[in-house]
Amino acid sequence: IAKSSTTKKKSSRKKIVVNTSPINPEFKFDNFVQGKSNQLAKAASIQVSGNIGKSYNPLFIYGGVGLGKTHLMHAIGNTVSSHSPDAYVVYIHAETFVAGMVSALQHNTIDTFKKYYRSVNTLLIDDIQFFAGKERSQEEFFHTFNALLDNHCQIVLTSDRYPKEIPKLDERLQSRFGWGLSVAVEPPDLETRVAILKKKANEMDICLADEVAFFIGKRIRSNVRELEGALRRVIATSNFKGCQITLELCKEALKDLIAVQDRIISIDNIQKTVADYYKVKLTDFLSKKRSRSIARPRQIAIALSKELTSHSLPEIGAAFGGRDHSTVIHACKKVEELRQSDMKIEEDYSRLRRMLSG
Repeated sequence: IAKSSTTKKKSSRKKIVVNTSPINPEFKFDNFVQGKSNQLAKAASIQVSGNIGKSYNPLFIYGGVGLGKTHLMHAIGNTVSSHSPDAYVVYIHAETFVAGMVSALQHNTIDTFKKYYRSVNTLLIDDIQFFAGKERSQEEFFHTFNALLDNHCQIVLTSDRYPKEIPKLDERLQSRFGWGLSVAVEPPDLETRVAILKKKANEMDICLADEVAFFIGKRIRSNVRELEGALRRVIATSNFKGCQITLELCKEALKDLIAVQDRIISIDNIQKTVADYYKVKLTDFLSKKRSRSIARPRQIAIALSKELTSHSLPEIGAAFGGRDHSTVIHACKKVEELRQSDMKIEEDYSRLRRMLSG
């Protein structure tokens, strides 16, 4: 485990009191479930943890809540501490950094504050978007960032969005955050969701049938936290009723959760979100117009409807102007191909999925 802020092995730090958080020993690379949605982020994190200050500095991991960003950050900290016991690794939430700096200014200990953060070997800061609009904190972190990079120390940052998308963030920081590698973690695909459920159930010595795991995985799509929360609810219901976990029990346990999910992510909502994003008329999605400026957003909306809702192909087609299921299949295949070959389409699709999934 990384040394915490209360470590007193080095005399220069004895009087320094900074409220950092301990690194969670449970978060490791070997218990992080990998899928297409997070494989690059995991690979980059492993690379960084074995080559401190040399690979991808800073490493910037971004994505929605509950997708594994913090897990990867703690895994980096655990690996660095294991490989280099003398390394000084600090994990902190951006909000805590800001609060600490305010306190240092109030108590005239800002020099101590600066010295502390500029003396670490590896700095892990969670939810860096919290710096938005806080000019003094951004200014201090700008200089800390430069000092650490000059000393070949590693910086790992997480955020809920890409650096350039963080509002009221100093352009100098936006630029520096992109100096290393920025990687996204997306909502997990179905196979990964099922793998997460099976692994979590196994850790709790619960036998989870495939049909139950797939049912939960198909209906809970937003993030890992909600997925695990749904599993805990099913297990609690099973314990309360004193019966095995069956598909019927699962449906009963999650009925209100699924109802809320279905209301939030509807085809209507997807259509409106995509239309607003591409600045096209909602009625164009229902029309027979085939110009690329309309057809491409329509295809993306269809693909998102298939991925994020439980509607059948005919139901999705009907919602898009009475198109048949073969048109829906074609649209989904086309979008999948474009996501592989066109970075802009991939970025648009991923951003829209994050917007819809919350």
